[in-house]
Amino acid sequence: MNTLVGTHDILLLTLDTLRYDVAAELASAGRTPNLAGLLPKGGWERRHSPGSFTYASHLAMLAGFLPTPANAGPHPRLFAAAFPGSVSTTEHTWMFTTADLPAGLAAEGYRTACIGGTGFFNRRSELGSVLPNMFDESHWEESFGVTDPHSFENQVAKAVEITESLTAEQPLFLLLNVSALHQPNWFHLAGATRRDGDSRDSHAAALEYVDRHLPPLLTAMAARRPCFAIVCSDHGTAYGEDGHTGHRIGHEVVWTVPYTHALLPHRYRADRPEVNR
Repeated sequence: MNTLVGTHDILLLTLDTLRYDVAAELASAGRTPNLAGLLPKGGWERRHSPGSFTYASHLAMLAGFLPTPANAGPHPRLFAAAFPGSVSTTEHTWMFTTADLPAGLAAEGYRTACIGGTGFFNRRSELGSVLPNMFDESHWEESFGVTDPHSFENQVAKAVEITESLTAEQPLFLLLNVSALHQPNWFHLAGATRRDGDSRDSHAAALEYVDRHLPPLLTAMAARRPCFAIVCSDHGTAYGEDGHTGHRIGHEVVWTVPYTHALLPHRYRADRPEVNR
């Protein structure tokens, strides 16, 4: 990361609530071709979330604690706040002296922007302002939220607007919290009704929806310079496993998340993916 900070735009795309098993199944079946362009040969990496719900996980990730590889560690981190005794920082880790990653990147000249999705980004309370307050600019509206069937399209349009507003010289760190996979998601499954409710199948359909509308975001993020893209879930969610529904619980389907990162070359096109992983 020491060679990338300052020269690359940085995208943290959090696919809120996405389960690892669903992501892996859809990738293997060829149902998420645009996300597949960002994946290594083996597909999604299986990792453990730093938190079991959105707020906790994002606080950790924005302090440099991205989801941890599921195999035995320690595992070097991409970013880390400087503190003594860390066993997960190496000479390749980009270190910052501020309390959080957005502030650290801002100190290096980055414009930092946040496009929220779930309620922890909506600024309707002090709690809903903690994460947005870390950024130079933050955006949330009802059309970005969990109840809008077109939420991701709306979020991507805002992201494109942000990238187009910056000068060519201004590097960007963008967090986009994707709300489409979070409950309610029944409306993404063809033929489903509110009475049917949310299910693992509608969760999968929501991921296909996100995949369809991903290309303009990747194109915009690599339009001005190369982009380092981190794409991961913040936590999973349960659909009846062992009697559980939802998240903020210590269940395997909540703690296990998909992760990938990739270098998008300048003027990357999703229909002609050329990435370095």
